[in-house]
Amino acid sequence: MTPPPFVISIQSQVVFGHVGNSAALFPMQAAGLEVAAIPTVLFSNPPHHPTLRGRALDPALFADLLLGVRERGLLERADYILTGYIGSVEVARMVADFVAEAKAVNPRLTYLCDPVMGDAGPGLYVSEAIAGIMRDRLLPLADIATPNPFELSWLAGRQVTSLRDMQDARDLLPMSAQARLIVTGCALDDTAPGQIEGVLMTPAGISRHPTPHLPIALSGTGDLFAGLIVACLARGMDLPSAIETAQRLTTRALTHAQALGAREVVLTDPEFRRALLTLNPA
Repeated sequence: MTPPPFVISIQSQVVFGHVGNSAALFPMQAAGLEVAAIPTVLFSNPPHHPTLRGRALDPALFADLLLGVRERGLLERADYILTGYIGSVEVARMVADFVAEAKAVNPRLTYLCDPVMGDAGPGLYVSEAIAGIMRDRLLPLADIATPNPFELSWLAGRQVTSLRDMQDARDLLPMSAQARLIVTGCALDDTAPGQIEGVLMTPAGISRHPTPHLPIALSGTGDLFAGLIVACLARGMDLPSAIETAQRLTTRALTHAQALGAREVVLTDPEFRRALLTLNPA
């Protein structure tokens, strides 16, 4: 029997709610992937609640978890590594070392870097030192990166309001020529009214993937989207199909959350869960 695709997912974790691994883990598992989830921070809940308990993982504890991953031979087994929010400079450096090591011992794996750094409303919500490590050490290792427009602007050091701006920004990123960039949640100067776009930039060219723009902004949306991209790719979809499927399922989760009055993504919609069980190439 062929083992399922294997993912190492390194990002935040919450006790209550759905952000970071607490948003990305379920869809990957429901799609039939095996996932080793490594927390970078452990919080009681997402930050929009009145109180927030917990903290970034102690660097010694995080290093010990990575040692355990190595001892189980998971670097050699991994088909994908996914990284997201990182809460301390020390852990960010260890993540970069770990990804570089994994790619050296296992050249076939795909690394998706979701540079969770900030957004247009709150601005940068990690320290500039952490954001700098994402730019200077994680992006050069990435096979795929999924910044939002604010993150792309910060990483490239220039504003992005048009497709031409986006192309120029891509040229300024310290990514390999073969890496693929998915810019999420784009409202460019020529985006159709009522739409928002994912823009895919690859060595073969650019494709634009519009989807209805819902009038809501919920914690965990980008984390869910990145997890869905990995799930779709691991189930054999090409990247354009993975983007459109991830957009459709993310919209489904957001619409369900809106109906419930939630302030973050919700993963309990029956149609959302059924779709995850049947992911396959279009």
